[in-house]
Amino acid sequence: MSMLERSTIRKVASKMEVSKTTIGRFLKSNQLKPHTSAIKPTLTETNKIERMKWCLSHIQTTLAEGKLLYHSMHNIVHIDEKWFYMTKTSDRYYLLPDEDVPYRSYTSPKKFKEQAKGTMETKPIQSITKEVMTACLLNQIIPSIKAKWPANASKKIFIQQDNAKPHLRAADHQFEALASTDGFEFHLISQPPNSPDTNVLVLGYFRAIQSLQDDKMATSVDDLLRNVFTSFEELSPQTLNRVFITLQSCLTAILQVHGKNDYKIPHMNKNRLERTELPLHFRLKKDW
Repeated sequence: MSMLERSTIRKVASKMEVSKTTIGRFLKSNQLKPHTSAIKPTLTETNKIERMKWCLSHIQTTLAEGKLLYHSMHNIVHIDEKWFYMTKTSDRYYLLPDEDVPYRSYTSPKKFKEQAKGTMETKPIQSITKEVMTACLLNQIIPSIKAKWPANASKKIFIQQDNAKPHLRAADHQFEALASTDGFEFHLISQPPNSPDTNVLVLGYFRAIQSLQDDKMATSVDDLLRNVFTSFEELSPQTLNRVFITLQSCLTAILQVHGKNDYKIPHMNKNRLERTELPLHFRLKKDW
């Protein structure tokens, strides 16, 4: 039976010539298990080597109690872009037997009534260009880092991005002009190509914000912005810390499978790690 023939309970029941109720019992007793398969980027041999080099660059060169440890990553800021939507195209609700089915509709922004002259209107960005990314990095990200950076922390900061075309290159003149001001030393670094699993935002942070934002009603772009900002503030620092632990477990897994991406993210007791040891110094087993 091919994977395509196992995409729904109905298909599985038909192929096995049993009832859907029987398949339900198999699932409940763990004789069958559901699995969501996500398409991953195709990797070349060069990609795999670059991924391994990237992982190794995050490991301290000294041993601690016979163990290799990761760098703390306290001075690495991950950046990426994500689209947030006012509502999902399709959503699931649980209704009472006699409850009316909710009606959901959408009107194109072009059909909205024109605002009175002089009224400020928030409009979404239609596409992410290099100019948009440059303005965001220079006018928002770097000033925000400077304003919030601890006074006693090293001011040598690495801004990690992917290899998307709109992103700045390390030799960008506007970035270089701002990179070494106010005692700070900013560096742009690019994660390996085809490696979203090396970025904490893609690994879990965006998903966590999206989950909180989905529970808030939005009927305008201003509502959406407010909901996203509120969801960001509601997200606990502990959650982000755990995503960094997940990142380090991915780096370990990448080394173990020699740079490939066909691995499962290891399950860890992150609460225990936070209580018993420095979470961002996750121990790396030397079995690769």
